[in-house]
Amino acid sequence: MSKKAELNAIEIKYLRHSLGLSAAQVADLSKSTEEQVLAWEAGEADVSGLAAKKLLELDETIEMQVLNTCDGIEELFSKEPKRTLSFVVYPTQAIYTAYNPEFLSALPLTELYNTAAWRIKKECKLVLEVDVTLVALDVEAYKAYRETAGLKESRESRAKWAATQI
Repeated sequence: MSKKAELNAIEIKYLRHSLGLSAAQVADLSKSTEEQVLAWEAGEADVSGLAAKKLLELDETIEMQVLNTCDGIEELFSKEPKRTLSFVVYPTQAIYTAYNPEFLSALPLTELYNTAAWRIKKECKLVLEVDVTLVALDVEAYKAYRETAGLKESRESRAKWAATQI
């Protein structure tokens, strides 16, 4: 990536859409206003270098997560030839924040985490021929499952719960 991230109106708009973010969210991330974001996307103003840099960094972070996760899945399935998986996604920012504090520095918004999950799903299907189902976390159902199974809160427990949902 070059030191100066120059994006035109169409590129900034479609990058925002590919990340699943609203104009207001991009404004928050780039310390600008929603009106400025819409002006960049309409070609009425130059795209903020900070906004372009932030969005490109987020896209790169997601792509690295996709690569790392798919590598891990490929390794897992070389030992265990299972062809289906489930991933938990988070329906609200509050739920995402409560269950994923470790991701907040890299992917501060639930939309970004869920975008990563979607891209992992597509990559797994195309490259690894693995079917991934995205399962929205139902907090009450998950808590009941943990109690019944005698599990503590962990990413592994959420993965086990999600597997019961497919």
